[in-house]
Order: sequence, then structure tokens, then C-alpha cells
Amino acid sequence: MLSQCIFSVKTPVGPPVEIIRHTFPSQSANPVKRVSLVAGLHGDELEGLYICHRLMETLKKIEDENPSAFKGEVNVYPAVNPQALETGTRLWPFFSVDINRTFGESNTPSLTADISKTLLEDLKSHSDLVVDFHASNLQLMELPQIRIIQDFEKKLAPLAQLCNVDLIWVHPHAEIFESTLGYNLNLAKVPTLVIETGICLRIHKNYCDQIVLGILNLLRQTGTLHLDDLPIEVIPAKLVQPEYVAMIQASHAGLFIQQAEIGQTLKKDDKIGDLIDPVGGQVLEEILSPCSGLLFTLREYPLTGKGAPLARIATEEPA
Repeated sequence: MLSQCIFSVKTPVGPPVEIIRHTFPSQSANPVKRVSLVAGLHGDELEGLYICHRLMETLKKIEDENPSAFKGEVNVYPAVNPQALETGTRLWPFFSVDINRTFGESNTPSLTADISKTLLEDLKSHSDLVVDFHASNLQLMELPQIRIIQDFEKKLAPLAQLCNVDLIWVHPHAEIFESTLGYNLNLAKVPTLVIETGICLRIHKNYCDQIVLGILNLLRQTGTLHLDDLPIEVIPAKLVQPEYVAMIQASHAGLFIQQAEIGQTLKKDDKIGDLIDPVGGQVLEEILSPCSGLLFTLREYPLTGKGAPLARIATEEPA
């Protein structure tokens, strides 16, 4: 494994901010595929760091025992927003900037824009395929899923099916995506899968284990790693178009007390939970499933305001 600092900047106090790329080089003169793994764009999303750790452990072992297995190149960027990771915050702490909204040509010059530009160019020059790991926010638990913008569905959906996720969620194009890393890499013809799993500030080992197997399968199926002696079984993902997602929102401010479990297949009118008024001692609303389908998002943070998301269901019929 080779390690290189792709970006370094001094800080007023303490060590410099550095972004590191770890490379497992190909043993072939012409690498079959160059696959890059990116984690830590948001400092409160820890699942991707653990996934990269597990993958680097496995790749180091393969490199030691069977280096010829590397028919392609694997690059790991395990912590691309180090200051946010140190403080456990979503945003860059000194600027309150979401780095994953600073990619593209429309951003004014700044330190965060310089970082995003450097990262984007490095990925473009070292990648034929990128996987960008994320976790959910503090409110919502997510099943392991890959989110794809409709513009890129044809190219990305077959690759996403190799990754051992429960769900592939196709999103309609929206302006908010245009400043993200994934969108700009796909726009530059570097296929990029955005994986979302779990919840921020936590590590759900079973979800991470599932994704680790999926990435190893992706590396094998793309010819990057020769792993015929390593049995890997992946689950087929449910491909969901935008009109097949039902969102359930709170009609009142209160406390959400969940009853259903994420990953559960619901029938229409199955109970998901209760919205209660703890001060008045009453149930404000019984939350029932409006349709049949897979419960792939469920609120973990009990406190809600009116309109707060409570659940998302991948439906059998258009929502």
C-alpha cells in the first residue's frame, strides 16, 4: 500500500489539515480498472470510515498473501474532511460549510472550494469508478442503499446491483445535487455510486459488514481483484423509481414512538408508531402505513415538528 498526501494546509494552531490517498497498485502493466473509495465528506458520518478501515485490512492481507490478485488499482480516501471528523460535525467547523455542496464551477474561491477542487481533480485522474460513502442525519435511520440521479441511471444501476445494498433509489434530477461530489464525477464521465447507510454519529456493524462484502464483490466483478477463492454472496437490491416512494410526515409536533422495524415489509394500515403529546398525556396520531412495501427509512430521533419526516416506504404501486 502506498500513501500520498493530496492536500495540506496550515492551521493557526495544531497540525496541518491533510487529505490522504492510500493506493493498492495493480500488478498488471495495464490496470483493468481503477476503483476509488471515498469517506468522511461529512464529519458526523462515521459508517464510511469504518467500512474503509475494514476494506483496507482485507486489501492489505490480500496484498501480503497474493499480490497478483490486484489486476486493477484500488484507491482509498478514508477521511476527506479531517477537521469536521475531529469535531464530529457535518460541516467544516471554522466556516460552517458543507463541503459536499462546494463542487462544480460556480463556487467562489475559498479554502473549502480549494479542497473540493483538489479532491475532485485527484479522483478524476485516478479513477474509472468511485464509491462515495455516507450515513443519514441524526433524525433518520436508513437501510443500506444507493441513490442514483435519473440522468445516470442506465450506467450506474447495473454497478449498484453488485454492491449488496437493500435498495437502489432513483432520484429525479434536482439543482441541489449539482454541487455534490457524486454528481460532478458522473458529469465528468467517472461512474460514481453514492451509498447511504445507518445514521450519523453511530456505527452499525451489521450494515457496514454488508457493504464491505458488497464492495469486495464490486471489485471482483469489475476485474479489479481476482478473488475466485473468496466466496461472496450478495443480495439483489430493490430498484425503486421516484414515484414508488411514499413519504410519511408528522401532522403535529410531538414525540414519535416507533413500533415498526426498519427493513420490515409492511402491509397497508400496518402500525408504524404513535405521535404523542407527553405534556397533555394523549396520542395525537396513530401512524399507519398508507401502502404495502419495504420500510427503508425510519425516524430515530423522537422529537418532531409539524411536517417532520417519520418514514419512507418503497411501494409496490406508484405512491
